[in-house]
Amino acid sequence: MNLWVIIPVKPFVRAKSRLSAALTPAERSELAERLLRHVLGVVRQTPQVAGTLVISRDSKVLAIARDFGANTVAESGTPELNSALMRATQVVSIWRADAVLVLPADLPLISPEDIAAMIELARSSQTVVIATDANQDGTNALLIRPPGLIPYAYGEGSYERHTRLAQDARATVKLYQSDRLALDIDLPEDLQRYRRLLESGEPSLSLAAPDSAADG
Repeated sequence: MNLWVIIPVKPFVRAKSRLSAALTPAERSELAERLLRHVLGVVRQTPQVAGTLVISRDSKVLAIARDFGANTVAESGTPELNSALMRATQVVSIWRADAVLVLPADLPLISPEDIAAMIELARSSQTVVIATDANQDGTNALLIRPPGLIPYAYGEGSYERHTRLAQDARATVKLYQSDRLALDIDLPEDLQRYRRLLESGEPSLSLAAPDSAADG
């Protein structure tokens, strides 16, 4: 399978606005960068991934992505996630991708095992694999084979919409259940939960430099 990972990333200065009650603007920007570096490092350590495409309006985001060996697309115009993802999907389709995995840049516990497991669930064509959040509302990872099989429908309630779109396309729909992928950091309670996990011994964010992130 020639699978490409697509990671859409907001500008760091605009990231994590819903954490404004818990973190300063500088702290939110730093957190967003650390999370992105973690996700990029994990993807780079996953041998089943053919390539990574990062889309963003932020030149710093794109520079970091290139440091990790990712391809990049600089977005312009009015930002709209679903249309941006569709354009990115068209790009990787030109590069002969036969599957895409969309990952947000704020998954602090994602591991190569999660990505490999989702890929394993999509061994047959016409398959959509979804990992939802802790509330079973959003979409924290979305694997589509082949690319473009369904349109993107991110936003509140996207898990149900993506499931319905896949069923309408007569695709095989599989749910990947993972406590690690269920945690994204959008709200103060998410941040508190992550800090509790760290205190209980869960692995921390990978802060390795790009070269060491490729090891293993």
